[in-house]
Amino acid sequence: MKVVRIDEVKGWEAFPGVRGRVPLTGDRVTLFYVEVEPGGVVPEHSHPHEQMGICLKGKAEFMGGGEKKIVEAGMLYYFPSNEVHSLRVIGDEPGIFLDIFSPPREEYIEKQRSIEENP
Repeated sequence: MKVVRIDEVKGWEAFPGVRGRVPLTGDRVTLFYVEVEPGGVVPEHSHPHEQMGICLKGKAEFMGGGEKKIVEAGMLYYFPSNEVHSLRVIGDEPGIFLDIFSPPREEYIEKQRSIEENP
């Protein structure tokens, strides 16, 4: 078993105004904790991983599959493999999201290892 405190996991800039950290990863899944400043954007992108998550705080406009949806704290979301998607935080508070990827996001895991080994 492994237990971590999110505030003890070092973060890194994924995009301008977007900080991420990998608190846990396994053989088949990666957790990615994301903090986005008010007005911050995760630009349009896609990846071969399935992605699902929960909005823990704030509100954001998610775009994916040709649709726009408002996601608020307590709401869950899902993007299938290779679906082009993005998000923009709306309102005055940051957005905090916990994303789950399968298979694991090797590039995020490597980035996390790198910042932990070289502070």
